[in-house]
Amino acid sequence: MKFIGVIPARYASTRFPGKPLALLEGKPIIQHVCENAGQVLDEVWVATDDERIAQCVADFKGQVVMTRADHQSGTDRCAEAARLLSAKHDFDVVINVQGDEPFVRVEQIEALKACFADQDTDIATLVKVIEQTEVLFNPNRPKVVVDCNQNALFFSREAIPHVRGAKKEDWLAHHQFYSHLGMYAYRKDVLQQLTKLEPSSLELAESLEQLRWLENGLRIKVGQTLFESIGIDTPEDLEAARQFLRNQ
Repeated sequence: MKFIGVIPARYASTRFPGKPLALLEGKPIIQHVCENAGQVLDEVWVATDDERIAQCVADFKGQVVMTRADHQSGTDRCAEAARLLSAKHDFDVVINVQGDEPFVRVEQIEALKACFADQDTDIATLVKVIEQTEVLFNPNRPKVVVDCNQNALFFSREAIPHVRGAKKEDWLAHHQFYSHLGMYAYRKDVLQQLTKLEPSSLELAESLEQLRWLENGLRIKVGQTLFESIGIDTPEDLEAARQFLRNQ
């Protein structure tokens, strides 16, 4: 089975314009992502609509595919990139590597790849065991419940499941909860299906795209990681990332 990585990257971020080109340890963020993903994937492509990003990728000898500017999500940009690449490249699974996560780890990508040992897996994603109460009750950190075969049953911004009869501050002592890390891998044909699905009621209620996929009967396999996802959304996040590296 051949896995490729697609890194959606756009210049016009509201909170941090030009983010993929911002320097971290002397390299653009997008270069860190490409180099880390390239350690474990057959091919890595940056999908962008911006010539500045394309030129940056070319400068460090990366691979780029130009996509439209009107995509509403990274998933849609990945799907277009996959369609363009499939004309000349053979692959089975597309891993959507976030362009703002320069610390993406080999172990995380390997965990996604392992999910496809199950032939029934349509989509794979990652979870991490929650160890802090503030994470459990943070609506910006989606939670996941899984079945006995490690397939996702539901995603929510609420703490799920509810632990009846226990104080909320004690819930972690009574049940193992999982937070969702927004890394995805898709079978090539499934990725194209996703772009044709209309927004669903659960998705609109929770503002979580993956609920659309579950509502339409797709199977999302869950891999576990021990490592937190460290994204860069703002200039302040970039400074925090620089501080993180200085402390290593």
